[in-house]
Amino acid sequence: MRKACDTACGTQGPDWQSAGIGLRGIQFLIRIPAMLTTYIPALPVLAAFSLAVLLLAITPGPDMTLWMSRTLRDGRTIGLMTLLGTNLGIAIHTLLVAFGVSALIVASPMAFLVLKTGGAAYLLWLAIQAVRNRSVLSLASTGKREASAWRAFLNGLWVNLLNPKVIIFFMTFLPQFVSARDPHVTGKLIFLGLLSILIALPVAIAVVFGANGLADWLRRKPQVMRIVDYVFAGVFSVFAIRILMTQGR
Repeated sequence: MRKACDTACGTQGPDWQSAGIGLRGIQFLIRIPAMLTTYIPALPVLAAFSLAVLLLAITPGPDMTLWMSRTLRDGRTIGLMTLLGTNLGIAIHTLLVAFGVSALIVASPMAFLVLKTGGAAYLLWLAIQAVRNRSVLSLASTGKREASAWRAFLNGLWVNLLNPKVIIFFMTFLPQFVSARDPHVTGKLIFLGLLSILIALPVAIAVVFGANGLADWLRRKPQVMRIVDYVFAGVFSVFAIRILMTQGR
């Protein structure tokens, strides 16, 4: 009967199904704004969070030191790839905090010890590299630049992931802007973590471009650049010691 009606009306079953799928798609798109507002905190909370993130973004740390050192040594592209790696690390830390994995790491003395030892060792390795591999302010071949860009990305990722201070910071910072009784707390933590990346990104890019501009001047003064190498090596070493002294909960 239905088939006869479809034939008589010139309408086939699959067309009705396609129309139904299209209608459901439109309804889903209409619900997206409401779904997003579920995970967006109130405006006063967003304003306070944005200001806090902006102040933190201009505070020097291992990530910023790494962006500057790689940019001064290898150029703007390498600096931006390093920045991309650290931002991926922040995104991963956000997910770990949102799903409670970070709390398990901090609560485990052995896991926390392995993490901070690995992070400190990696920073010390970067300090040694800064002294041994003198800064080369010259363009490399295309093949080498591609390989260097990938290594720079991994450098940024590991420096961020292996820093237990970042874990503790995200565990104590993000929850301040979300109620523990909120049924959407996980989604809001993820939203705030990703928002922090977007807010801090202009500052980070400005640091990389500023360091790249400074490299033009340092290219004419290799002795000064060598001093900068030792300065960065010292800064990385200090951060490594601070990581080793970090205590879990």
